[in-house]
Amino acid sequence: MGQAVLILIKPDGLKKSLTGNILTRLSETKLEIVAAKMVRVSQTLAEEHYKHLKDKPFFGEIIKYLQGDLHDRKKVMALVYWGNNAITKCRDLAGATNPEEAESTSIRGSYGRITTNGVYENVVHVSSNVTEAEREIKLWFTPNEIIVDLYATKNVVQKEFPNKVWVTEA
Repeated sequence: MGQAVLILIKPDGLKKSLTGNILTRLSETKLEIVAAKMVRVSQTLAEEHYKHLKDKPFFGEIIKYLQGDLHDRKKVMALVYWGNNAITKCRDLAGATNPEEAESTSIRGSYGRITTNGVYENVVHVSSNVTEAEREIKLWFTPNEIIVDLYATKNVVQKEFPNKVWVTEA
C-alpha cells in the first residue's frame, strides 16, 4: 500500500540553487514523484500550512519565510512523493527540523541554518504523519494535479468557471 508525503523546497533552497541536490537526495528513497509544481505562496496559504504554529512567537517570521520575503524568492517547489513508508523515508533523509540538531549528512544538516531571529531555514518541509500529509497535499494540490488517486474525489461540473488558457497565433 502506498503512502503520500508533501515535500516543499522552500525559498532558501531555491535561492541557493539546491533543487537538484535535494531531488537527487530524495531519489535515494526509490519513491515516485506523483505531483510537482512551482507555487507563489500567498499569506493565506502560508498561514493555513503553518496553522498549528499560530500561537508561537515566530509565527510571523515563518510566514514571511515560506512566502519568500526573507530571500527574494517568492516561490516554493511543491512535490508529492508516493510509495511504501514515504513519510519515514523522506523525513529520515531531511533530518531534524532544527538544522543544528540534524545529522550532517541529512538535507537540513547539510544546507540549513538558523537565522539571528531564530527562524529555522531548513530548506525543505516534509509532512510529519499520514493525517498531516493528507491535509497538506489537499491544501497545495488539486486532484487533477496528482497522477494517482490518493484520496476520494468526486466529479463536478462548474459553469462560468474562469480558466486561463494559452493564446494561439491566428
